[in-house]
Parts: sequence; C-alpha cells; structure tokens
Amino acid sequence: MTIHDEEYPDLLKEVYDPPLLLFCKGRTELLHTPMKLAIIGARKCTPYTGKVLTRLIPSLSQHCVTVISGLARGADTIAHETTIRSGGKTIGVIAGGFDHIYPKENAALASHMMDHHLMISEYPPDTRPEKWQFPLRNRIISGLSHAVLVTEAQRKSGTYSTADYALNEGRDVFCIPGPLFAPMSEGTNSLIQEGARMVISAEDILQELSQS
Repeated sequence: MTIHDEEYPDLLKEVYDPPLLLFCKGRTELLHTPMKLAIIGARKCTPYTGKVLTRLIPSLSQHCVTVISGLARGADTIAHETTIRSGGKTIGVIAGGFDHIYPKENAALASHMMDHHLMISEYPPDTRPEKWQFPLRNRIISGLSHAVLVTEAQRKSGTYSTADYALNEGRDVFCIPGPLFAPMSEGTNSLIQEGARMVISAEDILQELSQS
C-alpha cells in the first residue's frame, strides 16, 4: 500500500519521514485496531523480560491490544510468541524484505504471522537487511503504535533510541523498572526519570490505551 491509500494507517503518517510504501503480508485490518502497543527491548535480554511479558501479555491480549514488534532476537521474539500463545494479535515489522527474514531462526514464526497475523516491510521482498535499515525500521514500529513498552535496555542502545524517538513523537512510553545496578535496566530506569511511565501491571497500560 502507498501513503495515499485509504488503508494506510493515520498514526504512521504523523512520524518524521513516514514510509511512502508498505509491503504487507497477512491481515491488514490489524493496522486499524483501536489499541496498538509496541513492545521493544534488548536482543540479549535477561530472563526478567520473559517473566514480565508472560505476566503482562495475556491480560493485554484479553483486552484486544495488538502487539507490535520487530521480530528480532530476545524481547521481540518473546513478545510475538507470547501474544500468539495468549490468543492475541501481533504485527511484525522487519528491516529487510519478506524473502530474507532475519534472524533465520524466526522464519517459522514469520511464516505463521503472515498466515494468521501481519508482517510489514518498507522494502521489496528481495531486499536483504542491512545494518542501517534497523534504526529506520524502528520508526515504523513506534509510528504504528499508540504507545511503546520497553522491557529492558542499556543506556546506549537501539531500544533506548527508539523509546526516546517515541517520546519526541508524542507517544506514551511505558517502562519496566529494574535493579539500579543492572546494565539492562539502566535505559529503562533513565527513561522513567525522563518522563516515561513506570509499569508494574497490565492495568497501568490498559488505562492509558483506553483513552488513546
């Protein structure tokens, strides 16, 4: 779809440099669900991310929250898989084309999402993912969403940058607090200091999303 098509999501038009073209596989109606939450976090996340998302996502799915993430290792994969197991809806935004799913171990997950959920890319199917495309992909993840949840992040990381970008775009940013001296919690704790909302239950997120 192009940016001029009626089904192009209005939220995405609001971001800086919105993609002019979106390649979609799956249920495009998910782009227009009333509550969409991006879940992002570290690729090398600790077990804490899994425990938190296993606690939060079933309730979010029960309340019809669509989960958006980037199909990367770590937090992204946990977010997609936990949403699917919970009977929820999920959207994956990838940095390359559909013929080059990265990481390769998520090919089966991507295939399932193309059949039952939604996969999105701004690149033609034969495009191989390059390192510089991943930060650009992140603007789509946050741009499609009403809010962003950060599970774990170091201070200098792509996750931290995406959350900071979302704050600047006027999106609600939620963060899971963590131990003061844990490297993977430095970013989330810092974002909370900067104005992100601390989350300790799904209700914290649902209350804000229901007003979006």
